[in-house]
Amino acid sequence: MSVLLDDFTDRPLGTVGSLDGSWRRPFSDVAVVGQRVAGEVTAVDLDAGRVRLSTAATENPELWAFLKRLHHGEFLSGTVAAIERFGVFVALDEGPEHPVYPGVGFITWPELSWRRFEAASEVVEVGQRVTCEFLQFDTWNGEARLSLRATQPDPFLEFVEGVVVGQRLTGRVTKLVPFGVFVQVADGVEGLVHLSELNLVPVAAPEDVVQAAIS
Repeated sequence: MSVLLDDFTDRPLGTVGSLDGSWRRPFSDVAVVGQRVAGEVTAVDLDAGRVRLSTAATENPELWAFLKRLHHGEFLSGTVAAIERFGVFVALDEGPEHPVYPGVGFITWPELSWRRFEAASEVVEVGQRVTCEFLQFDTWNGEARLSLRATQPDPFLEFVEGVVVGQRLTGRVTKLVPFGVFVQVADGVEGLVHLSELNLVPVAAPEDVVQAAIS
């Protein structure tokens, strides 16, 4: 929705997106023509001459203030509150509860682990205590985006310290894809063998040469 700001009445300079309207109420209850609203600026578009506002921020000032105090790279502790197909919610030890979600902290799948996994339950479980690195403040959902893998050593960096170009490596084939195969060469480290490098003669598919190991 467009908002006519009190001090700039020539044209609507403020915008409130559907995800910035409210974490508790339907957007249709917020976006009412003629209704007065209070919002906090979350972004400024200089090219368009507009500012993005969040009315959800003014509905939840304690949560908003807590999230704004966080700094990239600091560590936050909490308890895994829920595991969803899109990520993991963490109930933080400090700060208020989220008005809608199971926890203020949220870990996306890529930030759970350096290693390959099929389900988040292979990495964490509900009720587990975790310490994560704070990445950013998600102003749309009022979340603290976290990284669990940032608290662990990167296995690839450890691996490359001990290998050189031309060195022969052996490993287990973990996955076949149309353009080649993935091979586990160390714990948490996989390499790609391109289809053109699988055999001395051209092959149509990787399964003509290798098979994936059964876990």
